[in-house]
Amino acid sequence: MKQVINIYKKHKLTVDHYLYSLVNGYQKDPVQSASHILKQHSFIQLIYAVDENFKQITPIICRQREENDNIGGDKSHYFSKMQLNDNIYISNPYIHYRTGKASISLVHFKDNKYYVYDINLISLLEELKLIEFNQFHDKFKRAVYFLGSGILALISILLIGYGIYIFGELLFFTPTDVNLMHNIFKAIIAVTLGLAIFDLAKQIFEHEVLFQSLDHDEDKQYKVLGKFLISIIIALSIETLLVVFKIALSDNPANLLSAFYLIIGTTMMFVGLGWFYKTIKQSSCIEEE
Repeated sequence: MKQVINIYKKHKLTVDHYLYSLVNGYQKDPVQSASHILKQHSFIQLIYAVDENFKQITPIICRQREENDNIGGDKSHYFSKMQLNDNIYISNPYIHYRTGKASISLVHFKDNKYYVYDINLISLLEELKLIEFNQFHDKFKRAVYFLGSGILALISILLIGYGIYIFGELLFFTPTDVNLMHNIFKAIIAVTLGLAIFDLAKQIFEHEVLFQSLDHDEDKQYKVLGKFLISIIIALSIETLLVVFKIALSDNPANLLSAFYLIIGTTMMFVGLGWFYKTIKQSSCIEEE
């Protein structure tokens, strides 16, 4: 979504000039010609008209139906700070309340009336060949991400449930021959990995399936990836600690060298994570032109 807004801002003069030419070319009343306009231009979502006193005087004409409920309604709160340029005003991008998609509104003052057009921004940019957007591909991609994130969420719940099961077994049904320390570490690792995988599934679902607001933090995805890596490193650290304890309590202290290599590997992951955060922090200070 953010990419769509950036493309629009980059080509704003071209897009606005196209819209100016489009609405100025309508010789007839746009509301009376609404069915033809909507059929001809798929990026226009709806049309209606407002009088000079900012009272709605026509139905809201959509592609499939007309809505008469708001006729006579006061629209002054939409027009109070509007500044016309050559009798035309184009709003900033926003999320449309009907479709949930990035949109802009165009207001054309003509014959003492304000004609309002709500425009699908993605379809408009596609019409002008500024982006290539395939609706079938988008739906297929979102379906795959929905399925994948759902499976990851299920796996995370199973891991957390497994950790709870092990811990409950230790609390209420502890056999005499069970290694208490080993099972406690197993429960901690299972729950930690479950939470890490759930964070990843939530991130995929929010960013690839749902439409979010347009004011995402620039480095939010990196923060979630960092959280996931931290959870993995914590699980590895716990496993390393468990291995060290098991070797130290065993009769073969020569295996401590293997534990040492494991500690070195986990430490290198800590160093890599620190470098990752430092790099992201530095790059976040670079402003886009």
